[in-house]
Amino acid sequence: MSTLPFSHKSVLLFECIEALNIRDGYTYIDATAGGGGHSLEIARRMGEGSRLVCFDRDKNAIAAATKRLEGYLDRVTFVNENFSSLDEIVRELKITNLGGVLADLGCSSHQFDEPERGFSYMHDAPIDMRMSTDAPLSAYNVVNEYAESDLKRILYEYGEEKFAPRIASAICRRRAESPIRTTLELSDIIKSAIPAQARQDGPHPAKRSFQAIRIEVNGELDAIKPLIDAAERNLVKGGRIAIISFHSLEDRIVKECYKEHARGCTCPHDFPVCVCGKRPTLKEISKKPILPSEDELVENPRSRSAKLRIAEKL
Repeated sequence: MSTLPFSHKSVLLFECIEALNIRDGYTYIDATAGGGGHSLEIARRMGEGSRLVCFDRDKNAIAAATKRLEGYLDRVTFVNENFSSLDEIVRELKITNLGGVLADLGCSSHQFDEPERGFSYMHDAPIDMRMSTDAPLSAYNVVNEYAESDLKRILYEYGEEKFAPRIASAICRRRAESPIRTTLELSDIIKSAIPAQARQDGPHPAKRSFQAIRIEVNGELDAIKPLIDAAERNLVKGGRIAIISFHSLEDRIVKECYKEHARGCTCPHDFPVCVCGKRPTLKEISKKPILPSEDELVENPRSRSAKLRIAEKL
């Protein structure tokens, strides 16, 4: 476990709290507790009979959130699990008054700033990238063991990296000589595969590839729809789900899932009456996502790609 203090600036903090519409007597879930910033604000606003459940698969995050919420521990439950287990935990804890679910899909700043976790191309460390240190799959496995075709697909789909074929080929050539073990070694391979002209402007040349590998390691995109489906099933009428995404792939999934639950009858237009019986179960609170303010962008540049989407149970 890390000895560094767990630091993380909560993105769109007050927008999230407002989105949840916190009411007395209900249970709220912070599905990605991180350092406890969002959780603390939820706890501060909870009244009589309310309860907060904090999920995180990172043991360091659970420890940090526990410390940060020490004044509210009588009404907080911590769950060291991926939020994909939300349905199971709701049943296990016998929650029947779920008033809101919050999820921040971004990595914690702490995970990037802690070199030994292997998330960053700015520090030299073993390539790891696991949000849960108990997970069996690491970035080392992806980089050194995946077929070239799978590497190319991951880099293109998850990183939207147009040089995915060149990068995947370069990784496979290098690992044929010896395993790729460190973040800076991987970063150098990626940079060398991208044409010099394309490296002159924009973000770090390894950024998209590291993002893609991290998403694959942690199954980040796969968990979003199950989270929304579970929240929709368990929320009380008027309960809210608020999700912060950080890139277009995440945002697209959130947007489409909300729309799917907000859609009513799916019968063909020429049917005289509805036979499918489908009714909307969620309504989108706003058609466009909420973005960070100019003040937040200055204070926390890492928030620049954040988008908050909110839906309410009907």
